[in-house]
Amino acid sequence: MKSIEIKGSLRTDLGKKGTRELRKNNGVPCVLYGVKKDENGLPVATHFSVTVDGLRNLVYTPNIYLVNLDIDGTVVTAIMKDIQFHPVKDNILHVDFLQVEENKPVVMEVPVQLEGLAEGVRAGGKLALQIRKLKVKATYNAIPERLVIDVTPLGLGKTIKVGELSYEGLELINAKDAVVCAVKLTRAARGAQAAAAAGKK
Repeated sequence: MKSIEIKGSLRTDLGKKGTRELRKNNGVPCVLYGVKKDENGLPVATHFSVTVDGLRNLVYTPNIYLVNLDIDGTVVTAIMKDIQFHPVKDNILHVDFLQVEENKPVVMEVPVQLEGLAEGVRAGGKLALQIRKLKVKATYNAIPERLVIDVTPLGLGKTIKVGELSYEGLELINAKDAVVCAVKLTRAARGAQAAAAAGKK
């Protein structure tokens, strides 16, 4: 997994007014959930801000990154856990980060990459990717940038489900019967099948 560096500043004014001012000045409120726990057993939260430009390369990309967060000189390794966008303007409202440790598993969404020319596509079908990202659980250094699926043997009308996939060192969290990709019958493929069936009679 590639890494990216993001610089942030600690926030002191956490009220609504302070948050409004921050957003007005091109800032995004963020929270880092650390590995340390408070007296209630919850992760200790660090409130900080990052500029919109500072988040651009992390947010507006199909890639996933390990984030080296520099908050006023204190550097921690983290992943982006959650992001909120404005429902109308689509600008970033809030980002949650999760601090990671080498030996502690984390859950991340990893992009799916299909490889090969499916048998069903050769026969006139259309390959459809149903799930673009799969949730995996693993230590962060075991998480790949892409989950590659070879679709070469996939025939017409056939699917690949989550339960049929396995990757070394990774646990797939999605439902086992969820369809990741399928070769769908097109009108041309149906016609070819009908013609072939008629020819056999």
